Amino acid sequence: TLTSKKMASNVTNKTDPRSMNSRVFIGNLNTLVVKKSDVEAIFSKYGKIVGCSVHKGFAFVQYVNERNARAAVAGEDGRMIAGQVLDINLAAEPKVNRGKAGVKRSAAEM
Repeated sequence: TLTSKKMASNVTNKTDPRSMNSRVFIGNLNTLVVKKSDVEAIFSKYGKIVGCSVHKGFAFVQYVNERNARAAVAGEDGRMIAGQVLDINLAAEPKVNRGKAGVKRSAAEM
């Protein structure tokens, strides 16, 4: 049955190092078009998602372990979804500006 499929929780903000290392930041996301279910569908192929939260223009996906998170970053960074190129990295390791146009927010501002 469809009802037994457990949705990932919205909790992606735990600050313990283990969950930081297994959390993926998805930036430049067209959240007018892309929904939480879409994010989960794309990223679930890299491992079990325990949390997913979608915000205006970005999202976080929380995996069970760091290996899943790194695989997702490697596999999806730079992918185009809904006309925008995703900017993906581990939440624990923000990318220092890679010379891309556009202003990167510092971790302190987020």
